[in-house]
Amino acid sequence: MGSKNKLKRFRENETFHNVYQPTREELVDATYKLKGKWKSEVFKNDNPLVLELGCGKGEYTVGLAKRYPNKNFIGIDIKGARFWRGAKTAIEDDIPNAAFIRTQIELIAFIFEENEVDEIWITFPDPQIKYQRTKHRMTNLQFLERYKKVLKPGGLMHLKTDSEFMHGYTLGLLHGSGYEVLYANHNVYKLEGSPEDVTEIQTFYESQYLEKDKAITYIRFKIN
Repeated sequence: MGSKNKLKRFRENETFHNVYQPTREELVDATYKLKGKWKSEVFKNDNPLVLELGCGKGEYTVGLAKRYPNKNFIGIDIKGARFWRGAKTAIEDDIPNAAFIRTQIELIAFIFEENEVDEIWITFPDPQIKYQRTKHRMTNLQFLERYKKVLKPGGLMHLKTDSEFMHGYTLGLLHGSGYEVLYANHNVYKLEGSPEDVTEIQTFYESQYLEKDKAITYIRFKIN
């Protein structure tokens, strides 16, 4: 993507009512104004709140919002030029229960109050395969503790990935830490009984993986 397109998308994001771009200082140095108030102030309801972390172009956030109109969805990514597409689609298609936040995932506890989130989806994260990149894996213990702070007791976690490494790493970590694995599938499009919200919503890159007959894996679990 050219720099001119990026700048255009950044400017458009600033005009979108469903995009929030707090500065790091707003989050770390003070209590963010929407912390604990996302349902009441943003969505104007008391429906369950669901996050997609590392949402990319926002296809999953928008797809889930269409599928579940009685839930609120927020896609989070540091790259605003990517989720611009999802935010714009949500506005064009009049999807009021989809919003986006431009920030770093590690700041999640500064954005949401304790017990404010009902579910978290992690879709196709960078597996960070090299050992020295372990601290950046979005399902490592440090990140799981961050998610635990904002999730309601019994809140669900979802991991969908094309990386066999990430799937195996996460399963091993969950079992080793005593967390509850509710469902695990190493090839959701080949095995019967896969959840529909896993198979009926696809990202742009996921469709490319499927064309190459690459297995897509999924884990549903709890970390409380």
